[in-house]
Amino acid sequence: MNRLFKIFAAAILALAMSTNMASAEVKFGVAAEPYPPFAEKGADGVWKGWEIEIADAICAAMNEKCAWVEVSWDGIIPALLAKKFDVIISSMSITEERMKTIDFTDKYYNTPAVIVAPKSSSIDGSPDSVKGKIVGVQVSTTHANYVEKHLQSSADQIKTYQTFDEHNQDLVAGRVDAVVGDSLAMQPFLDSAAGGCCEIKGELNDVAVFGPGVGGGMRKDDTDLKAKFNAAIKQIRADGTFDAISKKYFSFDIYGGS
Repeated sequence: MNRLFKIFAAAILALAMSTNMASAEVKFGVAAEPYPPFAEKGADGVWKGWEIEIADAICAAMNEKCAWVEVSWDGIIPALLAKKFDVIISSMSITEERMKTIDFTDKYYNTPAVIVAPKSSSIDGSPDSVKGKIVGVQVSTTHANYVEKHLQSSADQIKTYQTFDEHNQDLVAGRVDAVVGDSLAMQPFLDSAAGGCCEIKGELNDVAVFGPGVGGGMRKDDTDLKAKFNAAIKQIRADGTFDAISKKYFSFDIYGGS
């Protein structure tokens, strides 16, 4: 009887372990705010976009089961540290300031920041050109850091927004004179009927602010997952998956060099 009990107990333990292993998954944190063409939720409730497809391809290359967790952008790092998910996949630039708190994977894309204003505007991104102007930018972003460092002392006012779409709407409405954001994320807006009012007035460069590109934000102690993630990025770039997905969205190399 004792021997049968031990066998039964061992079987139960093995089943429990296999169930736990099967249910384990890597959770990707994504900002709830739409950010096309990188990430947005469709009418069916399913996330779509270039960054979603790339993350799914990375997940497949890691041979992991993955899930998406929504969180507001300004709370995304605290949510990561609280272990609500494992990796931030939400167009987060790798910066020294953020690396004081979290770690990053290797970059998986890099596009320049720009300043956008009405076509008739003389704004060009220089501090002098925004004197007496109102500049809009999304809060808790590298773009906000750039504006604070380079434009705040010249501009009449800096208006911050929770979402990318909100500052674009205010630009169209004339409540701000210019907005600062990612060049690629700006393109769908500029191609729209509403965005026809405006154009890119200049690229904004500061490696100290913008860092080397966009990577997956991770907790500092998740070294094994970071190694797997980096290997997966290399794999999908080497086997053509990265380029195949990117060509569906862009006509240029979004990776941005070596």
